[in-house]
Amino acid sequence: MRRVRPGVAAARGSTGGAGGTASRTAGAPARAPGEERALTSVAAGETYRARERTEPKGGHPVDVPRLWHVTLSVSGERAPLKEVRRALEQLAHDHPFLLTSRYAGDHAEIRYWEEARDLHDAAAVALRLWGEHRQTAGLPPWEIVGLEVIDRQTYHQRIAAGYGPAPATPVGVHPY
Repeated sequence: MRRVRPGVAAARGSTGGAGGTASRTAGAPARAPGEERALTSVAAGETYRARERTEPKGGHPVDVPRLWHVTLSVSGERAPLKEVRRALEQLAHDHPFLLTSRYAGDHAEIRYWEEARDLHDAAAVALRLWGEHRQTAGLPPWEIVGLEVIDRQTYHQRIAAGYGPAPATPVGVHPY
């Protein structure tokens, strides 16, 4: 005896019982038991068509990961500078894409590149970074007070316009 939840057999095209044909879509041809369903296409929505029109020919598909420049700012109760520096160096070791960190006794700023599908994913990872590494790196119990996530093109436009950190800024952990 095969057990199923109520309504599942009918939804899967079972012909056993009175409900076998009741849940079938009107106008859909009946299938023999075990027969594969034919796949049908669904018309693309306006959002998809608009995105398709605005993407450059030969451009990347929407779900391909991109690089995002992240600046995470944290602050809280004053902590010894040596401990803050050691913790940020450990974070840089644990998170290899870390570019640079600046710190003081009560705040720090971390800059790094994140690879993510979209801004939402990059921001979500950034917002978890400090908390997830707090124990392993021995980070101070500070809170995130600022987050900036920009795409690679915007980052390079800012650098070219003279805004943001100079490309020659040394990589690593530095005091303010």
